Amino acid sequence: MSTTSTIIYKGDLRTEATHTRSGVTITTDAPEDNQGKGECFSPTDLLATSLGCCMVTIMGIAARTHGFNIDGTKIDVQKVMGTNPRRVVEVIIDLYFPHNNYTAKERKLLEASAKECPVAQSLHPDLKQTIRFHFPE
Repeated sequence: MSTTSTIIYKGDLRTEATHTRSGVTITTDAPEDNQGKGECFSPTDLLATSLGCCMVTIMGIAARTHGFNIDGTKIDVQKVMGTNPRRVVEVIIDLYFPHNNYTAKERKLLEASAKECPVAQSLHPDLKQTIRFHFPE
């Protein structure tokens, strides 16, 4: 089994993570409310963002499989932090779908697919996942 990524601590509360297979890198920074500069994604930002990315990927697979697309879907992610212990207590995902005249069956499929994504299924049940679907009328 190969390594997924390699992370180097760069100092000053920053890391550089490199995706092993592609060589693509991302930088993290501690948030301003936890001694950082907030100039990059924080690790908890990535956790919340990962949920949105995973949901839309699984929905894209479902849409492709069933002969329609969701290209242009926009996702807003909001992370809510708690204290004692400091942790993410809620991730709010708003999914905005483009005008594609989705049928009731397609909407139901998309909603079910999003909730079954691997990241959603991997997060602790105490972490509240608020998912809102916005289909154009």
